[in-house]
Amino acid sequence: MRNVTLLLDDGTQFHGKSFGYEKPVAGEVVFNTAMMGYPESLTDPSYAGQLMVLTFPLVGNYGVPPFTLEENGIPTFMESEKIWADAIIVSDYSEEYSHWNAVESLAEWLKREQVPGITGIDTRELTKVLREHGVMMGKILFDDEPDNIPSADYSGVNFVDKVSCKEIIRYNEGAEKKVVLVDCGVKANILRCLINRGVEVIRVPWDYDFNTLEFDGLFISNGPGDPDTCDAAVQNIRKAMQNPKLPIFGICMGNQLLSKAGGASIYKLKYGHRSHNQPVRMVGTNKCFITSQNHGYAVDNNTLGEDWEPLFINMNDNSNEGVRHKTNPWFSAQFHPEACSGPTDTEFLFDEFIKLL
Repeated sequence: MRNVTLLLDDGTQFHGKSFGYEKPVAGEVVFNTAMMGYPESLTDPSYAGQLMVLTFPLVGNYGVPPFTLEENGIPTFMESEKIWADAIIVSDYSEEYSHWNAVESLAEWLKREQVPGITGIDTRELTKVLREHGVMMGKILFDDEPDNIPSADYSGVNFVDKVSCKEIIRYNEGAEKKVVLVDCGVKANILRCLINRGVEVIRVPWDYDFNTLEFDGLFISNGPGDPDTCDAAVQNIRKAMQNPKLPIFGICMGNQLLSKAGGASIYKLKYGHRSHNQPVRMVGTNKCFITSQNHGYAVDNNTLGEDWEPLFINMNDNSNEGVRHKTNPWFSAQFHPEACSGPTDTEFLFDEFIKLL
């Protein structure tokens, strides 16, 4: 294992060993406090451009499942067709793995997909630095190549355009009800949750003007980066909102884009929410749900128009976790009701959307 250094923008250094693909890389350093789910997280398009720190100390002990596709082309065990995170940073990488569904080690997978992985890092201390300072850019450097220094931008980059589909894809064709899904970096289990509820899903690129299509409901997916780079999607959503009876449901990035279409503003969180155990409360009730989350931006509740209101609130920092229109069938969740990985406490939101069609 070659010696590597993680260099943060504030000058902080962490020293470890390489266990993945051997190339220097730069990106936004973020932390995830989930105890498991690295195959799903690494293939979540929302991690595009990011160096993912896992705070749970032991990683790799259950290996990696096979990459297989269902009949409809959706990955069986992954959330997309490839690893989107630019690197993974762990405390203790387990070279030995054991799991009924594993076919290779995490290191083998990373090397095959040309993604760096580093171990031996005090990820708890690194997370404390990120919590105090906020997320920041970082670089993974190989100590024996001091002149090979990577560069990367994150702010202002349209990562949604990088991960979105490039053409229309249809699932469950011929179903009675049709849902247009705006693909900002959709996870496989979101597609599965819609298909399993018997609707035809028309998956369109993030900037496609879907208003020319015939459909019964609009779904806006999760995705990476800054929602302010996705104005084309916001304009298309606004066009759709001219029909006050059209059901609209957004998840994660979809929450932010729907809110922007409704006139609200977005701001960047200090260090984001990335975990399986984020508590949210449904506004107006005492109902609390444990949710899976992965986002670095949030809707500013104070900028919601008089026709809109928060639907969920984060119990840790009181930030917005979803919105709803007071009269029209439009609502969203900042968290992931489909989880995968994580708790499925809020999957009923898909049922609520389907009832509206």
